[in-house]
Amino acid sequence: MLAGLARQLGRPSGPAGYALARLLNRVNRGPVTAAVEALAVRHGETALDIGFGGGLGLDLLLRATAGGTVHGADISATALARARRAFPANVAAGRLRLHEAGMAALPLADGQVQAALTVNTVYFVPDPEEAFAEVARVLTAGGRFVVGVGDPGTMAAEPFTGHGFRLRPVDELAAALAAAGLEPRRHDRIGDRDRAFHLLVAER
Repeated sequence: MLAGLARQLGRPSGPAGYALARLLNRVNRGPVTAAVEALAVRHGETALDIGFGGGLGLDLLLRATAGGTVHGADISATALARARRAFPANVAAGRLRLHEAGMAALPLADGQVQAALTVNTVYFVPDPEEAFAEVARVLTAGGRFVVGVGDPGTMAAEPFTGHGFRLRPVDELAAALAAAGLEPRRHDRIGDRDRAFHLLVAER
């Protein structure tokens, strides 16, 4: 059962994936909202949510960009189908563009995005430096990137994370950002100090 939950968290699928997406929107509301705020998105910008899951980040970015474009990339066909159903007008107007893709292979042109975020996805990324370098490629000069992760110690205590999760120290993720050409600017913490959620804010 725990292995099945871990698989769904990494790639939601089927009816269980739809139910999980709704749950993720509730559970992750605080971290995702904080990540969008940390991006300081401006009207008319192009933004990207990588591993958008339930779609809360897409909704917040569509509001924040107001006249700009939002790209959503996810490896889950279920998450993509749910997003198409949730935002039909934005998809039809071209304001929301959805891609079946992971962080390490984004189907976007160089320097296309001003602001990008990913929350609770790096646990499933084999090589963060490689993935972050791909994000750097699609960002404009001065583009911002926010990486959100749970506290590694807190996450390690969860029984499902023993099934395929890669839990890395936050400092290791910051070093991977820097090696990929994304300069860490801030390290924000959300919630209780010992169980805080971490936001790494970087700039290309």
